[in-house]
Parts: sequence; structure tokens; C-alpha cells
Amino acid sequence: MRSASVVNPCRSRGCTPALRITQRCSYGGVISPLLSNIYLQTLDRAFADGAHGTLVRYADDFVVICSSQTQARVAQELAGSVLAGLGLQLHPDKTKVVDLREGREGFDFLGCHFRARVSGRMLERGIRRYYLHRWPAQRAMKRVRAKIKAKTGRGRAGADIRDVIAEINPILRGWGNYFRTGNAAMKFIQIDFYVVRRLRGLMFRRYGRNLRPGQWKLWTREFFEAHGLYRLRGTIRYPEAAL
Repeated sequence: MRSASVVNPCRSRGCTPALRITQRCSYGGVISPLLSNIYLQTLDRAFADGAHGTLVRYADDFVVICSSQTQARVAQELAGSVLAGLGLQLHPDKTKVVDLREGREGFDFLGCHFRARVSGRMLERGIRRYYLHRWPAQRAMKRVRAKIKAKTGRGRAGADIRDVIAEINPILRGWGNYFRTGNAAMKFIQIDFYVVRRLRGLMFRRYGRNLRPGQWKLWTREFFEAHGLYRLRGTIRYPEAAL
């Protein structure tokens, strides 16, 4: 539980206002990104000249894009030093140097997993060229599944399937809109299958012993879509087409 306020601890000319932390509001509030931007301006300035890589930051999450492992190590030391001066430190479990060349390693950032992949079209022409792809990270997949599961638990077996779908759709639509400009086609299909499996399970529990032979075969994706289910598959859009 913390809040931040900009104060000026000294009255002399040229003194830079400092950020004081007090016990007030919770992390994750709507003002948190603003406070992070105010507090981390020092970090932005440290990487502004590009000599130590390109800093990409959103609130308190950031990556530094470097051209070599040596530059990456220097950038990590610089970031750690700057943050230490602010009374902060790099997260020991989330901070690492990864080699993106030829898809050797990848990293998670803002819910996405980034990794280089070979271009299939170029490979058909005998050219092996890699491009950076991004798709929902494992944590993002786990979280959306948990939300769907919470809406399709055993206690919802007696609810009208259209009502259940109406509660699921905003989750799918919001999650899909966030990831649809990446390379998430396969991940979208996986979530679509998961949703249908959860809804079909509700139908089984609803009918129980009254289930007629072969009735379950009617509960296809088309059946649920006819009842209003939002489909992720087919919603991928490249950035210019998503505007």
C-alpha cells in the first residue's frame, strides 16, 4: 500500500523536486503508470543517447534492445545503477539477457512472448531469414483460461447457456483485441477450443442422466456460436488493418 507525491525538500534555486513515498494507496491503480513515468524519467534520460541500447518502457516494465551481449551487460549494469540511485532495484527473477538471434531465446513483455521465427515464404525461396514474432505469453494464456473457468464452473450448470456466453464474450473480445495484432493465430485457436470444451461440460452437467443418446454431438462450436459465442479465430489483424 503506497502512494507517491512530488515534494521539494529544499528551497534553494536549482534544487530538483524529489519523489516521496507514503503509505496511502495500492499498487495497480489507474495512477500507477503516471507515477512510474514521473519517477523513472532518470532512467529514460540515461538511455536517451542510444549509446547503451534502445530503451522501451511502459510504466515500470522495460526492455533494452542491444546489438551485442557486451552492450547488453553494460546496459543491465547501467539500469541497475540508475535504479539504485532511486531506491529501487531490478527484479532478480525477471531480469536477464537473452539472445534473440535465430530464435535461440525469447522473452516476455507486457503479456506477450517475443521470439524470432523463420519466414516461411522466404524459406520457400531458399532464403533463411528471421523475423521477430509475438504471441500471448504462457502467463497470459493461463490467466484468460482462469477467467473462463470461473464463469463456467459447476455452479453455472443450471444457467441458460446464452447467459453464460454473454458473460464470457467480453473476456474473449477484450483479450483478443489486445493480442490480435501479433502472431497469435494458434493461441487464439487453443482458447477457442478451451471455451467450447468448458461450455460443453456445462451442457453435460445440465442434462445429466436425462442426456439423450447422441445429443452431445449437437454441442459443436457452431452450436455455441449460434447462441452468440464470440470466436477468436479469424480476428488476427496486422497493425495497419486493426486501426
